[in-house]
Amino acid sequence: MELSSTVENRHTATDEMQLIFEKQRIAFNAQPYPDYTNRRHKLIELKKQIIRYQDAIATAINTDFDSRSFHESKLLDILGSVLETQHAIRHLRRWMKPSKRHTELLFLSNRLEVQYQPKGVIGIIVPWNFPVYLALGPLVAAIAAGNRVMIKLSEFTPTTNAKVKQMLSEIFSEDEVAVFGEEIQDPSKFTSLAFNHIVFTGSPAVGHIVMRTAAENLTPVTLELGGKSPALVTRNYDITDAAKRILHGKATNSGQICVSPDYALIPKENIDSFISACKNQFTHMFGQNIDESPHYTSIINERHLKRIQAILQDAQDKGAQIITCADYNVEHASRRMPVQLVINCTPDMRIMQEELFGPILPIIAYDTLEQAIQYIQKHERPLALYCFTLNTNERDHILKNTHSGGVTVNDWGWHVVNHDAPFGGIGNSGMGTYHGIEGFRELSHAKTVLHRHRFFPTQLFYPPYGTFIQKMILRFFLKKGDPNI
Repeated sequence: MELSSTVENRHTATDEMQLIFEKQRIAFNAQPYPDYTNRRHKLIELKKQIIRYQDAIATAINTDFDSRSFHESKLLDILGSVLETQHAIRHLRRWMKPSKRHTELLFLSNRLEVQYQPKGVIGIIVPWNFPVYLALGPLVAAIAAGNRVMIKLSEFTPTTNAKVKQMLSEIFSEDEVAVFGEEIQDPSKFTSLAFNHIVFTGSPAVGHIVMRTAAENLTPVTLELGGKSPALVTRNYDITDAAKRILHGKATNSGQICVSPDYALIPKENIDSFISACKNQFTHMFGQNIDESPHYTSIINERHLKRIQAILQDAQDKGAQIITCADYNVEHASRRMPVQLVINCTPDMRIMQEELFGPILPIIAYDTLEQAIQYIQKHERPLALYCFTLNTNERDHILKNTHSGGVTVNDWGWHVVNHDAPFGGIGNSGMGTYHGIEGFRELSHAKTVLHRHRFFPTQLFYPPYGTFIQKMILRFFLKKGDPNI
């Protein structure tokens, strides 16, 4: 009886999702171009609502993680969302203006422009690690662009899902913004809807599935994936300062961040100093006993914890040395794990093949800068790269010879929360961008419009061909010996 009820509930949730999708399509067709005042009002209300719900959301995230720093949630999930919304409010009028373009000389006196038209109904798929910021960031871009939105939140964050749904339902009708969570057990049911665009944040493996499903409807996708983001420390940068910043990036949210430093490339003679500095910085930030720290976040669930432990065990079995940054009892019931530094890694280890997404930091020794750059080049292109150098020539050389979604120089991750610049991956780490004007344009259709001047004689280009005017045009534009070719 219980199984039958569960199946019925899932069927009902899927049916409701389909019904809401149809409502949103109808509503969009009835109002295909919301004006500036309408969009701005929605963004202002969203900002107010985020601020109003900040404590409730931080508390809900803490519940879902079992233990997550209240301040970390406010700084990253809440503040990041407010800053992005505020940026869109401030610049929306300029974004919406048609972009003037130059006609070819052949069409001089006519007017050419690109108009940014709402795409329609946008689907947003959100991971569990930052359930608010990674939902509201794409939502802001979608609203700014004039779209309707359906959001699918993770089944791992049910308490947060309920708060986000409540928060948004108070200011948006379901034909404007609708939120779904753990009641949709099969994400493919969501991605199989004929959205006009899908924004997915998650792993490369699931990204492949999303693309395949979206392809059935020829739905364009923005994929924010991840990968193994390197932190490269050069010889001219202070090793203690580098350790502090890389360690902070790896410890924040227990490393459960798509732009967390995945491994560190360190000059071989500085390895011991780097390890010592990491351990000192960890205890300075979180204390020796992390179970007593209000600032350290738990691994999201037992399944993810077991995955991380299996990766560490695999590395140890194959000869790696593991150095913990604080006291840690593997048998303890807590899901809090201090950052684990790992040396003597080899390519056959899982630790060097998978995105770690947890508090593990492999440390790779290098002899020359070129050797370190080649190491990065040999692997899949990451979502982020962090280079630590005080030499501008060295910095420019690294930036020009490596590919990544984004870069922070002499720190980690902060390029992501500067909303006047695009955020996105490349290659295995994703495609497309959002944030700022790039996010607005990603979720808009850039429609080219040529306004023919009333008396412009385009009929001169009509058949029958070979007229004197046509010959003169071809001779002028296709002349041989053109010095500009």
